[in-house]
Amino acid sequence: MAKSGEPQQYSTLEVEGESSRAHDAKGKSPIMEAPLIGKGGAHIASDGGAGVKRGVGIIDFVVRLLAVAAALAATIAMGTTDQTLPFFTQFFQFRARYYDLPSFTYFVIANAIVAAYLVLSMPFSIVTIVRPLAKAPRLILIIFDTIALTLTVSAASAAAAIVYLAHQGNTNTNWIAICQQFDNFCQRSSGAVVASFITAVLFILLVILSTVALKTR
Repeated sequence: MAKSGEPQQYSTLEVEGESSRAHDAKGKSPIMEAPLIGKGGAHIASDGGAGVKRGVGIIDFVVRLLAVAAALAATIAMGTTDQTLPFFTQFFQFRARYYDLPSFTYFVIANAIVAAYLVLSMPFSIVTIVRPLAKAPRLILIIFDTIALTLTVSAASAAAAIVYLAHQGNTNTNWIAICQQFDNFCQRSSGAVVASFITAVLFILLVILSTVALKTR
């Protein structure tokens, strides 16, 4: 009890929450804290990246199958190119075969190697589907796909030069066009060159797909 005549003293108690709200009411905005991404958010982001990479892996497998078909078609078409003209003499026969031309021989060997490589690369492509976050299989595929692409383009370009001469000839060097006589030979060799260039385009797509998958997080 306070004595009469003495001023009454009151004790004040500031509540931390009320004080902070009072400061905020005066115009000071509270500190905004960025929400922390917990393990659940990281797991969701990881699953999203894995889904994208798995989809890229499936596309890679399908494109690889198409490349195998194109490379085999080029090899078989050129490897079975053989035509003999119906007229011949007693000592000379008019015949055109792929192994008579070194460029065509190289074409057949190169495309056969590329087709074999594509078949051997299938397990690595399947691994990228089963384990989409694994980087080693994609790096291996990029390296060897680039080598196979170089081999395919070189073989197709060399054969394309011979096919062009067979169709057009070269008057400066006195090389005559033979496709008027060896029409079947020229058609099959031309088709083989087109199939080889298609294989090269598919290899470019494979390299791009692997690169995108490696950069996707």
